[in-house]
Amino acid sequence: MDGANVAKWVMIAGLGLAAIGGLAWIAIRLGLPLGSLPGDIRIEGRGASFRFPVVTCLLLSVVLTVVVNVVLRLLRR
Repeated sequence: MDGANVAKWVMIAGLGLAAIGGLAWIAIRLGLPLGSLPGDIRIEGRGASFRFPVVTCLLLSVVLTVVVNVVLRLLRR
């Protein structure tokens, strides 16, 4: 693998992360309750708390799977 090819993939990964960050920012601005959906685990104790967004992870996984499949199908044509 040459340096130009590696640089291209690093740029694509960076743009992808920027896009995901932008979508998360928009979701927060729209008031979507990502991270506090019903089914997300939240344990609070004295002086400490633990959150594990199970349902949010599942929802984002399904949405991203659909988006990636659509993009890949469009690129094959």
